Amino acid sequence: MTPEEIKQALVQRLKTIAPDTEPAQLQPDDNIRQTLGIDSFDYLQFIVAIDEQFGIETPEEDYGTIQTMQELTDYVAARVKSDPNKSR
Repeated sequence: MTPEEIKQALVQRLKTIAPDTEPAQLQPDDNIRQTLGIDSFDYLQFIVAIDEQFGIETPEEDYGTIQTMQELTDYVAARVKSDPNKSR
């Protein structure tokens, strides 16, 4: 799975969490929560959904380190790449 495919999947998932926003407009360094106005509960739901979609497990201590689209794309890519059978 390419980083662009991961980003597209993330954008689609963000659209379900924040339907009144335009996550496709996010710049790589934009803070996802601040830019889209997502509260911490919705962001947690988003991370859980991403974990399920990609078959990865994001430890709670990592939540604060993945705040931008670039960080999240890199984070997911690194974990999917380590086990290519986990992407769905």
